[in-house]
Amino acid sequence: MEFMKKVLLVFGILIAIVIVAIVGVLFTYQKSLEAVGNSSEPIEVEVLSGSTYATLADVLYEKHLIKNVLAYRIYLKLNPPTGHLKAGTYYLQNNMSVPEILKALGSGGTSINPDEISITFKEGLNMRGIASLIADKTNHTTDEVFALLKDKNYIKELINEYWFLEDSILDENIYYPLEGYLYPNTYRFKNKDVTIEEIFKTLLGEMDKKLTPYREKIEKSKYSVHEILTLASVIELEAPTVTYRKGVAGVFKNRLDHNISLGSDVTAYYGAQVEMSERDLYTYELEAVNGYNTRPTTELGLPVGPICNPSIESIEAALEPDSSDYYYFLADNQGKVYFTKTYQEHIAKREELKSKGLWERY
Repeated sequence: MEFMKKVLLVFGILIAIVIVAIVGVLFTYQKSLEAVGNSSEPIEVEVLSGSTYATLADVLYEKHLIKNVLAYRIYLKLNPPTGHLKAGTYYLQNNMSVPEILKALGSGGTSINPDEISITFKEGLNMRGIASLIADKTNHTTDEVFALLKDKNYIKELINEYWFLEDSILDENIYYPLEGYLYPNTYRFKNKDVTIEEIFKTLLGEMDKKLTPYREKIEKSKYSVHEILTLASVIELEAPTVTYRKGVAGVFKNRLDHNISLGSDVTAYYGAQVEMSERDLYTYELEAVNGYNTRPTTELGLPVGPICNPSIESIEAALEPDSSDYYYFLADNQGKVYFTKTYQEHIAKREELKSKGLWERY
């Protein structure tokens, strides 16, 4: 009888220990699911293609968004998320519990960062326009942008990093070394304190993605990537719509092949550092020799560098121009482009458009 009492006592103690242990584990598990802190400061989490909720455990732990990797994974097993995890940038906070974090991840990447900014760099925008946009959207000035572009050590670092940047962008006659290389698109940044370097890196990264599929074609071309982007930038501004870009490229190809100056007004404007929307150029500006202006008949070949940041359609046109025997083109005030073979035909077409009220733009 005494023995049985001892057995029951030991058994009771063991049950009590097990219960305490289970309660302890459950308490620890529940506490592990709670928020790490009480900060509402956005924490950026990049979800790559192929990532799963489970594989994100270590990332979330390293960013101090969860307390315990094992508890997080156990919760996933017990409560499988219903939302599909999409690749993208997510903004989480360390005052969010594990269930809240999973709900945010399942939302598809909707930003909860109130300070996030969006900047749209339009196709055909030049560096002066880009500097102005950066000054308008961030806590930086245009002077800071231009100062960074003058930093040769910085530019050399970029040349070493990106295959499509060549030493030619260091030419002293080039106004802005990254002109033509910052791919136009809409980009989002964490806040107005984003560095100019980060903005440039983002746009250069996008240009890398756009150009890489054409790398072999570019390397087999008789033109360097710098020359192709230079030609593409002129095409971008000369062709009023995508429809005419390969035709315009064909005219420029014919002129280049036969040592005829491009005669492009847009290069004259860029060389004079005057926006086309500002005013007409003076005669001396149209005839100026500055490395960019292709209006003088003595200035053969391409400008020294790009005159804007072109779209992929203009880059494709520069790589694959139409084959034709046209040497001239002009556009009417409705955006239609006319191609002609001789200067006489060119002048005749211009006079025809004038007579029909299709020439004067203002």
